[in-house]
Amino acid sequence: MSVFMDANSNKISSSAAHGGMHQIRVGLPILVTAVMLVLGGWSQPAPAQSSDVYVCKGANGVPEYRNGNPGNSKDCKRLNLPDVVTVPGGRTTSGGAGKATTAAASPTAFPRVDSATQKNRDGERRAVLEQELQSEEAKLSGLRAEYNNGEPERQGNERNYQKYLDRTARLRDDIARGEANAASLRRELSNLKD
Repeated sequence: MSVFMDANSNKISSSAAHGGMHQIRVGLPILVTAVMLVLGGWSQPAPAQSSDVYVCKGANGVPEYRNGNPGNSKDCKRLNLPDVVTVPGGRTTSGGAGKATTAAASPTAFPRVDSATQKNRDGERRAVLEQELQSEEAKLSGLRAEYNNGEPERQGNERNYQKYLDRTARLRDDIARGEANAASLRRELSNLKD
């Protein structure tokens, strides 16, 4: 049976399976109510269903898990699984994420280093950082000289102007990266204890 609605006349026509046409005159409020009832019934959540899970031995001996009655298969066993329980999350009273209330306690058996060894390690670290900073600053000064304030000298393989622009952009990016690295090394050095 097919149902059709003529929008201009508020008539619902249905063609019955036996070939006859039937027309019913329906007012708009009744039609809206009927549609709302149908859609409202479909929007209700489905109740939780429990299905049995079976483990069966496959053709090559590999276990297969099925969620229904496997039929007359003798190699299938029903698994006794606990019901699934869902718990809604708790509400927080504050607007943001809660802070951890327990601080990580430092273990008492943690190995300690005497102050002379620690000062020696700090001195070695300072020397390594200073060496890296000097290396980075030397590299940076070479890049700045080659960059020549945004107008580096053209090289022989840069007959195409786009290659020249690409090298200029690469130099500019390398200088920015070098400056960031040098600033990071200076910050690390300032954080070291004297």
